[in-house]
Amino acid sequence: MNKMVINHLEKLFITSDAATIIRETDVHHPAAKMIAQAAKMQENECGDGTNLLISMAGELMTQAQSLITMGLHPSEILIGYEKAAKKTMELMDAIPSYASENLRDRAELTRMIKATVASKQFGLEEFLAGLISEAAIYSMPQSIGSFSTENVRVQKILGGGIYDSEVVHGMVVTRGSMTSVRHCTDCKVAVFNTNIEMQQGETKGTVLLQNAEDLLNYTKGEEEAFENFVKGLAEAGI
Repeated sequence: MNKMVINHLEKLFITSDAATIIRETDVHHPAAKMIAQAAKMQENECGDGTNLLISMAGELMTQAQSLITMGLHPSEILIGYEKAAKKTMELMDAIPSYASENLRDRAELTRMIKATVASKQFGLEEFLAGLISEAAIYSMPQSIGSFSTENVRVQKILGGGIYDSEVVHGMVVTRGSMTSVRHCTDCKVAVFNTNIEMQQGETKGTVLLQNAEDLLNYTKGEEEAFENFVKGLAEAGI
């Protein structure tokens, strides 16, 4: 169930993700802070499972309150919880688990991540798991241990639905072409994350231009620098 959260900056969030709720909520109670820190550690280490962690921690604290009401000392409850945790780890080691031998197999990878996707987008796990596995395999380096989620970007475009989603092997430019060129084969493309212009100096001064020739000479240096820049791109085959 989605929750409405308003943080200290009065920004509104509607989400069911426990990690987002914890991150945007200002917690003061010591016990609640411990749970919030545990949820953040779970998010950083595994990237999932925060809902289960918070639910389980809340239930353990509820049961502890009942035991304290019955007369048990908190230290005794702690000893019992530690024994239960040790026994749980023994039982979990005995439970058979599935481990993938080839993470580059799309069908195998899709089957592994389907359960995680279902916890976030129930009913859409079949479709989304296929897209996620395709994107992960395409961007997966030779050393699987060095895989970074920064290699995969999600771009939202207004006007469509989830089933309109697709994986693009390359780069997506969300604006039209500024020239008449619409298609090019076997070409080199240069991508800049800054404006292509000459840097302006920060010093202040006064320039006195007496005629048109002075104006042309004043801008000639900047034009030559920009021309050399364009020639460099042309020589590189771009």
